[in-house]
Amino acid sequence: MTSLKTQAKVAVITGATSGIGKAIAKAMAEKHLCLAINGFGSEAEIAGVIKELKEAGAKDVVHLPTDMSRTTEVEHFIESAIEKFGGVDVLVNNAGIQHTALVEDFPVDRWDQIIAINLSAAFHTIRMSLPKMKAKNWGRIINIASVHGLVASTHKAAYVAAKHGIVGLTKVVALECADTGITCNAVCPGWVETPLVEKQVEAIAAANDITVDEARHRLISEKQPSNRFVSLEELGALCLYLASDLAGSITGSSMPIDGGWTAR
Repeated sequence: MTSLKTQAKVAVITGATSGIGKAIAKAMAEKHLCLAINGFGSEAEIAGVIKELKEAGAKDVVHLPTDMSRTTEVEHFIESAIEKFGGVDVLVNNAGIQHTALVEDFPVDRWDQIIAINLSAAFHTIRMSLPKMKAKNWGRIINIASVHGLVASTHKAAYVAAKHGIVGLTKVVALECADTGITCNAVCPGWVETPLVEKQVEAIAAANDITVDEARHRLISEKQPSNRFVSLEELGALCLYLASDLAGSITGSSMPIDGGWTAR
């Protein structure tokens, strides 16, 4: 991947203080981009992430606290990134939350929050970033969807609806930008060992009175034929490729990286 070339100078990545978002930010840092990120964490934890990204090679890093469920804050996040760095070359929509329940039991406030953070926020970051990308006739939009943007699972109505929406939004943006130097793609990971997935593992262990290791195996083996988690490094490398000049003809795609989950 070290041979990949990109015109990008600035990457904006949501949910980048841990897990998938942090791995993507690190991959971009290694290409010496300026990074605008948001995400949860204490002041000390965020300072540690910034230090780690700078040590990885980022030219500059700014963390902008953002409530991704609030349109005005999402707008301010993109406006602040543009003010700081002059534009957005690579936009990675990664921020997301999860809640599981049967449809008839699904809390309405949790539905609204998941749709806002997992879907609407991506719409707002894209619409705010496109004018600068179009002015340069170059840009890369990478939406972190999920296998649940392609297939469904029970108890995940809001998450599955939001991720299917992300896939649809990706296709529309790709078509509207098809005659420009801007691409828009969705990355669809299977099980990745992130804090979000770890909570699901712990919930399975508690509900079934089994060990965390047994719960982890049960979770992976049910869906993912590879019987292993997708690594964070694999996801970072894929996003780095999509941000490169070599990926200029890849747009509107929904790319599974799922150990064979959607091949069944």
